[in-house]
Amino acid sequence: MTSDNQKRVVIKIGSSSLTSLSGDISRRKIQRLTDQVAELKDQGHEVVLVSSGAVAAGYRTLGFVNRPTSLPEKQAAAAVGQGRLIETYSELFSSHGYAASQILITRSDFSDETRYNNVRNTINVLLERGIVPIVNENDTVTTDRLRFGDNDTLSAKVAGLVASDQLIILSDIDGLYSADPRKDPSAELLKEVAEITPDIEEMAGEPGSAVGTGGMRSKIDAFKISMASGIPSFLGKSGVKNILIDAVNEEARGTYFDVKEPEQNLDHYRQWIAFNSGPEGEILIEDNAKESIVNEKGSLLPSQIYQINGYFKKGSVVRILDLNNKKLGLGVVNYSSVDLEKIQLKNEETEDSQEAAMHNDSFVCELEVAIPIGV
Repeated sequence: MTSDNQKRVVIKIGSSSLTSLSGDISRRKIQRLTDQVAELKDQGHEVVLVSSGAVAAGYRTLGFVNRPTSLPEKQAAAAVGQGRLIETYSELFSSHGYAASQILITRSDFSDETRYNNVRNTINVLLERGIVPIVNENDTVTTDRLRFGDNDTLSAKVAGLVASDQLIILSDIDGLYSADPRKDPSAELLKEVAEITPDIEEMAGEPGSAVGTGGMRSKIDAFKISMASGIPSFLGKSGVKNILIDAVNEEARGTYFDVKEPEQNLDHYRQWIAFNSGPEGEILIEDNAKESIVNEKGSLLPSQIYQINGYFKKGSVVRILDLNNKKLGLGVVNYSSVDLEKIQLKNEETEDSQEAAMHNDSFVCELEVAIPIGV
């Protein structure tokens, strides 16, 4: 951005914030959202929208009375609804003099480093040209194995991808509380969170619990990603007048997740390794190697490897674990799993000159990322 007063903002809006009581898409709610985004644009901010709502926008057209539950039916509804959704966005943004664009992605687009960089470059061009990118998971073709899991996670990864200045997640609740306010009238709103601690995670509830049913746990996991990427974030209630304007100005009611130690934030490359790369194997290391590789960020030597799990090529990202299977971090290996196994076996005599050149004091990898969240 060109000014300290202007921000690049990623805004996540969920289906419940875009739909009517009957479950269909609400043009009135989308208009209220686009009006605020247009005002932010008028003020010089750049905005990326991560928007759910494709299934909600399409299932009634297919003749369903209620939201479908099977994967083929949901994907068919998304195929119809995504077009309706982007058409509505385009019309409403056009009324303010802005153009909208559609970007549909899957997790595999982020796990491949080249495609990951291509997505970033595309969004950057759109923002530079004054376009509003509207990002959603490609629900029409995505299988469970390739899903991000939810758009909370997707929005945090997009925020890191485009080096956003702020992530805003709108929900049906006005922030993180000390307990479930629907059940505990003494629950207090946490106005600021500087670190995602085990206590904070407990407040959010476990996935599938009464508290976690509304998606609070997925939002906390998303804020772990954004905070590790150095991005201040906000959680507030959709439908509140001027919620987006006030959130950008840090005047809204809700919970602000602040970044206190920017020097420890992950750069683009380490963000990709930590959150998107999809580790292809595991290396268990000896206890005597833990201090050097974790605390001193040293290199891992073949003699320090206890066990190799999985098949991976040179240059792959792998998990590094201790002998208790505790995840220590991620690294990019200099050798394939096959070659590492040969080195482990100390096969000094070989017909392959490249393999013959390997020595047991050659470093295998460096710890690129100490894991901020489990991968």
